[in-house]
Amino acid sequence: MKKLAMSLLAALMIFSASSASASAAVHTVQKGDTLYNLSKRYTTTVDQIKKWNNLSSNTIQIGQKLSIGSTAAASSTPAPAEKEPAKAVSKEITVKSTAYTAYCKGCSGITATGINLKKNPNAKVIAVDPKVIPLGTKVYVEGYGEAVAGDTGGAIKGNKIDVHMSTTQKAKNWGVRTVKVQILK
Repeated sequence: MKKLAMSLLAALMIFSASSASASAAVHTVQKGDTLYNLSKRYTTTVDQIKKWNNLSSNTIQIGQKLSIGSTAAASSTPAPAEKEPAKAVSKEITVKSTAYTAYCKGCSGITATGINLKKNPNAKVIAVDPKVIPLGTKVYVEGYGEAVAGDTGGAIKGNKIDVHMSTTQKAKNWGVRTVKVQILK
């Protein structure tokens, strides 16, 4: 009886592993794709897609090929929930988003709220119009993650934000996109 049970268990494990590798797919990034919307489309998490593709940031480029799924996804441990806001959302708005760095010509690297971006290059900070999103507000930006509204800018008026990136190349890769911003309570 034990031999039969062990044989069945081994067969089940082999079947599970082969099913998982068969479910792996490749997605070619299209205009407008974000890791967030791909995670929803493929019923996974942003972190899991980043792991499958060895990505260190949320930045993806048009034409880039992303692996969706792997044998690692077949483990009996469920994937962790996406790191969306743990706090309640009080409002969601759609905005035009650009990106900036602390290293532009004439930039001090100090935000309107006093955050030193040169000393904290990986800080998740967005520049906002304080009439739309008050300074100091915690937000969740689609494709960027949880951040603080910690800066302003001359060109940031109305439903427009500027997300801070640690390098000029990452800012260029972000480009201009329309994203959803959740205002957290």
